[in-house]
Amino acid sequence: MARPLLYRSLFYIGLIVACVALYQLATRFPLQRDFTQNQLNSLEEGSVYILAQLDQPLEITVYATEQDARHGDVRKLVSDFIALYQRYKPDIKLTFVDPLKEPESIRKSGIRGNGEMVVVYDGRREHLTTLNEQTLTSALMRLARNREQWVMYVTGHGERKLDGKANHDLGEFGRRLAQNGYRIAPLNLTVAQEVPDNISLLVITQPQHKLLKGESAKLLRFVKRGGNLLWLLDAEPLRGLESLAEQLHIDPLPGMIIDPAAQQMNAPRDWTLGSGYPPHPVTRDFDLITAFPYASALSADDSEDWTRQTLVEGAGNGWVSQRRDMRFDAAQDVPGPFSLALALQRSGPEHEQRVVVVGSGAFLSNAYSGNGGNLDLGMNMVNWLAGDEQFITLAPHTAKDGTVTLSKHQLTAFTYSLLLALPLLMIAIGGWLWWRRHHAA
Repeated sequence: MARPLLYRSLFYIGLIVACVALYQLATRFPLQRDFTQNQLNSLEEGSVYILAQLDQPLEITVYATEQDARHGDVRKLVSDFIALYQRYKPDIKLTFVDPLKEPESIRKSGIRGNGEMVVVYDGRREHLTTLNEQTLTSALMRLARNREQWVMYVTGHGERKLDGKANHDLGEFGRRLAQNGYRIAPLNLTVAQEVPDNISLLVITQPQHKLLKGESAKLLRFVKRGGNLLWLLDAEPLRGLESLAEQLHIDPLPGMIIDPAAQQMNAPRDWTLGSGYPPHPVTRDFDLITAFPYASALSADDSEDWTRQTLVEGAGNGWVSQRRDMRFDAAQDVPGPFSLALALQRSGPEHEQRVVVVGSGAFLSNAYSGNGGNLDLGMNMVNWLAGDEQFITLAPHTAKDGTVTLSKHQLTAFTYSLLLALPLLMIAIGGWLWWRRHHAA
C-alpha cells in the first residue's frame, strides 16, 4: 500500500520538476515557429534584413486611445504588431500616448487621427498614419539611410516622368523610390548649367523630341565625371542620345523583340518575359517573373574601360523584327536570346561608376510596373546604382492560395463521406464495443 503511494508521489514530484525546468528553458531560450500557410505571424525577410541594419535603439510612440469605436482596442492591435519587430530587435521601445489626456503633445507632434505613430531612430523621425508591414519597414529603410540620396530624371523632351500619373509615366516607380528614402527631382538640361555631381544617379528615358547638342554634351560630361546612370531605352530612335550610346559602347538592335514564350502565356505579342537573371548584386536571390513591353535588344561593343554584365536575358526562342506582321524571317530577323538589361561599371578616381541600361522604358511605367517583379527589379537597380547594396533584399513572398477547389464528383464523395459514412462508422464502432463488453460480462 505504501509502495504505490511512494511511486505516485515520486511521479508527481518528477512531473513538477520537469515542468519548472521546461518553463526556465522557455524563458531563457524563447523559440517561436509560424506554421500558418501564408506566414501571417512572421515578418518578410526584407523586414528582418532592414532591422539588422539598425544598430541603435528604436523608439515608437503611438498616439492612441485605449478604445476606438471602429477598431476596438487599438493599443493591443499595435502592441501585437510591433511584437513581431521586437522579436528580431529587442531594443524597440514602444510608448503609448492618450490623445484625450495629452492634447498639447498631440498638437506639437502634428497628430490628426487615432492610432498614428512617430518612429525615431538616431535623431531622425518618420510619421506614419497607417500601420502595416510595408509602411513601417519602408519608414525603417528611410531611417537606416545615413545620407540623403537624390535621384534626378531628364525632362523637357516628352520623357516619362517619375512623378507622372499617365500610363506611360513612371509615377508608381517614383513613389516606391520615395517610400525607400530617395529624393526625386526633374532636370531640364536647357536650364541647368550642368548635371549636379552630388546626385546618386540620373534617370534617362526615351525622348520624343531630339535633344539639342548642348544638352547631349552635358550628359556626356556627367558620365565622363563618373556619374551613375539608369537609362531606360525603347525600341525607337535615340533622338540625340546617339553620342551617349557611343560613349557607353551600347548598340541597341533596330526593331522590337518578339517572344513566343510570352504569347504562350497569353501575354501580348509585343511583350518579352525575363527568363534568366545571371549572377549579379542586382539579381541576387531574384526569381520573380518580369515583363518588358516593346523591348529593344541590347548589344555592347568591346571596351577596355567598362566591365559589362547582362542582368536579364529573354526571348531564347524569339527574334528581333522590324516589320509590322512580326513573323520570323531568317533572312532579315535576328534570332534570340537577347540581353534585356545590362550593368556597366568602371573604376574612377573617387568611386566606382555604375550604369544600368534597360531595353524597355515601359518596363517601369505605370501601366506595366505592377506585372510580376518589375518594381522590385527596378528598385534593386537603383539601390545598386546608389551604392546601397545592403538594401537589395528579397522580394515579399507571394501569398499561397488557401481556397480548396473541388470538382463535382469530389464534392459529392466528400458530402456522402461526412454525412453518411462517418456516422455509420461511429455507430459500428460503438456497437462493436457494446457487444464486446456485453459478452465479456
